[in-house]
Amino acid sequence: MKSNEPKRQPSLFEITVVPLIHDVLMRFQQPSANELIDICTKKLGSGIREEIKGAVLQLLNQGSLPNQLRQYLQNLLDDGSLDRAMAGEHDCQDRREIDTGIDQLVAKSIAYRKSDAFSEIITFMGRFRDYAPYNNMLVRVQNPSCGFYATAPDWESRFDRRIKEDARPMLILAPMHPVMLVYDVDQTEGKDLPVSYKDFAKFQGEWDDKSIEKLTENANRHKIRIDYKTLSSSNAGFATYASRDDKWKMRIAIHEELDAPSRFGVLCHELAHILLGHLGGDKDLWWPSRMNLDHHSMEIEAEATAFIVTRQLGLQGSSAVYVSSHLKNGESLPESVSLDNIAKVSGKIGQMSKGIMPEPKPKKNKGEQNK
Repeated sequence: MKSNEPKRQPSLFEITVVPLIHDVLMRFQQPSANELIDICTKKLGSGIREEIKGAVLQLLNQGSLPNQLRQYLQNLLDDGSLDRAMAGEHDCQDRREIDTGIDQLVAKSIAYRKSDAFSEIITFMGRFRDYAPYNNMLVRVQNPSCGFYATAPDWESRFDRRIKEDARPMLILAPMHPVMLVYDVDQTEGKDLPVSYKDFAKFQGEWDDKSIEKLTENANRHKIRIDYKTLSSSNAGFATYASRDDKWKMRIAIHEELDAPSRFGVLCHELAHILLGHLGGDKDLWWPSRMNLDHHSMEIEAEATAFIVTRQLGLQGSSAVYVSSHLKNGESLPESVSLDNIAKVSGKIGQMSKGIMPEPKPKKNKGEQNK
């Protein structure tokens, strides 16, 4: 028996907004709430603005959405950023200053790409991208401080460097072979590496020595532990999760042989990775969940943040050199790079380096109201 009830017509947001946001997510973009609204209204018109939150909620109800994307959307609701954006509020400092800073960084990066030094360093670095991600993981497990590695024949034939007598090899898997031996750069000796390679984490200039103490204390208050330890000469630092039985949420390791300005610059970069959400969201909503970006976008966002913070404190570093290696098409930022999030995080890290801030409190989960 057929029902006499009229067939429900899909709403406008089901036809237009939901597919648009889904497409943004599938293109590995995780914009700020304000940027998401801008994307939707530019594509579909300002009249669609009020439908955006409903579209986000509908996407969250789709069981097929990958978990990383669900976390990103849920965070927009939980931390209230989507509601604030819908109300016309902005979570970051004046974007004009950030736009100018990013423009300067990109211009310097493009200039560096055209130099002989860029060709030299990329030729060197590019060799190490030939290994599969699984092998990179194996190396990381065996030597967390390793930045670059190669086989003994590669080190000798390509870089005129030989394996030290008591070098400790690492094992990776290789086609047609059960295992292959590779060596970190510190296990080799011979011809000097490119200058740009050795100075990739160098920051210098006049600055306040207390800045790193304040930044470290404020990071600790966010349950982020900062350690200084011996790392490979090819690895200035890294950010990762803290142990489960630890009181810390995240931890950052910085190469202990770096001087103070360089330690500060590297700390800004690694802290940016955490606060930009590159390692995942925080249950207390102190930072977002934006894990689904590609590697190049993550590195550009983190280094752009470090560039802005250090520049405001009078430091000069190698940000242009670093970012240039991650720029595709030579002259443009990936569309997945979020200027709003760079602005917000650079402003926060800048504040954290200037004075001791109150210990953050867990934010109220506003998303519960929408479930």
